[in-house]
Amino acid sequence: MNFHTRKWIKPEDLNPNGSLFGGSLLRWIDEEAAIYAIIQLGNAQVVTKYISEINFASSARQGDIIELGITATHFGTTSITLECHVRNKITRKSILTIDRMVFVNLGEDGVPAPHGQTEITYIKDRLDG
Repeated sequence: MNFHTRKWIKPEDLNPNGSLFGGSLLRWIDEEAAIYAIIQLGNAQVVTKYISEINFASSARQGDIIELGITATHFGTTSITLECHVRNKITRKSILTIDRMVFVNLGEDGVPAPHGQTEITYIKDRLDG
C-alpha cells in the first residue's frame, strides 16, 4: 500500500482530550477515498455507499504527521471497493484501519452505471507518451 496523503495535526483538529478528533480523520479519509475512486474509475460522479467497521488502534496528537494509505481491493460492475490504513508518519504506528469502503459509479442520470474498470491503474499508465 502506498501512503501519499499526509496531514499535520493542528489545534483545530483536536477533540477535548487533546487527541485527533475521529470525525476530522473520517472526513479526510472519505475525501481521499472518493478522489482515489474518481481517478480509478475515470468519473467524477461517485458516491460513498458503504464503510465497514472502523478500527481506531491509537491516537494522534497536535504536531504529529499522519499519512493515509488507500488501495483498491475489488472492482464490481458499478462499484469499487477500497481499504484504508492511517499511520503516524514518523513512528509508523497504526492509527486506524478500514477494511472495506465501497464507492458507486454514477451515470449522468445519477443512478449506478457500469464503469468498465477491472484493475488498478497508475498515473504512469494514464499519461500519454
